Amino acid sequence: MQRRLVLGCGSVARETVERISEWPGELTVIGECDDDDFRTGVGGVTIERGPPDDPTAYPPSADLVFVAADDAETNVDAAARARAQYPDANLIVYLGVGATEETRATVERLANRVVDAERVLGGRIRDLTIGLGANRLQRLFTALRRIDGRLAVVMHDNPDPDAIASALALSQLAAAVGVSADPCYFGDISHQENRALVNLLDLDLIELDAETDLDAYDGIALVDHSRPGVNDGLPEDTQIDIVVDHHPPRAPVEAHFVDLRRDVGATSTLLAEYLRRASIEPEESLATALLFGIRIDTNDFTREVSATDFEAAAWLLTHADLSALDRVESPSMTSAVLETLARAIRDRDVRGDALASNVGPISDRDSLAQAADRLLNMEGIRIAIVYGFKDGTVYVSGRARGTDVDLGESLRDALGAIGSAGGHADMAGAQVPLGILGDTGEESAAELSAIVTDVIAGRIFETLEDATTLLDVGSEGPDWVFESPFDSFEE
Repeated sequence: MQRRLVLGCGSVARETVERISEWPGELTVIGECDDDDFRTGVGGVTIERGPPDDPTAYPPSADLVFVAADDAETNVDAAARARAQYPDANLIVYLGVGATEETRATVERLANRVVDAERVLGGRIRDLTIGLGANRLQRLFTALRRIDGRLAVVMHDNPDPDAIASALALSQLAAAVGVSADPCYFGDISHQENRALVNLLDLDLIELDAETDLDAYDGIALVDHSRPGVNDGLPEDTQIDIVVDHHPPRAPVEAHFVDLRRDVGATSTLLAEYLRRASIEPEESLATALLFGIRIDTNDFTREVSATDFEAAAWLLTHADLSALDRVESPSMTSAVLETLARAIRDRDVRGDALASNVGPISDRDSLAQAADRLLNMEGIRIAIVYGFKDGTVYVSGRARGTDVDLGESLRDALGAIGSAGGHADMAGAQVPLGILGDTGEESAAELSAIVTDVIAGRIFETLEDATTLLDVGSEGPDWVFESPFDSFEE
């Protein structure tokens, strides 16, 4: 069971509590609240009146802590005490009003995520708690709670890894709101890798056939397809409660809840997003299956891949069994490359069409080139540069596509004076001795990474700014549009 703690009673805290109060788990609010701070009818919430930076009022444990008072100094004090009280919790801190640079720096050291006061209304906090993604999650939980009994989560016939993993994930989401669910399929699991996935991870799936009594189920959900009787053994007139899919439908889709997003590469991505937003940590076997599903459906992140797929994979990587992935298949992408790619996604710096990312210490320098290849598939990216350090040297690998920039010349201009650099217009690299960046002998890995980023990224982006005047894609960057027909949903 997830335990959430909100520290503070400002407007940001109020909107957040009203949105997440229906989520499964415990929610506690501590702050100097007025009676009208929280709307009447918010249930499942324990409200303790008192200073949010007083740890004596804190509950014994918390998985997620959101610091959300209006005042910056109160928030930095509460963040410090919350981090000391809950060292392993996911700590999100709203900077508040009047944050100084010193306050900001302190909060950034303490928090997993920082919400900037100047951007809260239109940006980060809505994405975390009250945006379209949070709205989808709330509606999904509402649809699940409508089911009074057992839910069948049906994959398409002869399911692939994406369908298998998605059914398992939706079953776990159902369990989070007290609904029993079975991941089900018609047909056979015959592909060697698919059988290996099920057997190696010991996945518990239910095989259905024409003789199965579907009346034993009180609800039906479809994953990785969207219509009963089309690529599954269900009768065509089966009433469907939930549909989650990434394939464009060829006919109208009817269900109480529908999430169809054709601009992501895998249904597993959508289910991973739901788990992450609900702060449900997947078991190792589920995370491994979801990661495998994304990799298979995107052809190792080279086919119809979106930023959402990359983000989901990076999150799943922290929970998955990479050695099991290696045993399921003989992948073109090794575990070392996958780890490098995850760090590159997490720490990417995007400016216009160009992306640069410091992945820190590396064990395999070849992983940089493979990560750059994958990141070049992100929407709106035409130049991808990934760098890391090993044995006293910073290694840089870059890829470019669809641009007039000569990447080899650009890296020579940026880094040639402090190292060696060169290559082709669309494929280039560089090496820079760590010693030339300054005295790095006693630095920690984090401090060393910061020094490397300041020098390497600074020089690269300064050079690209002069070299890429034809690469402007608009001041607001790429736009990811999601088609989710929720307007017809009736709660």
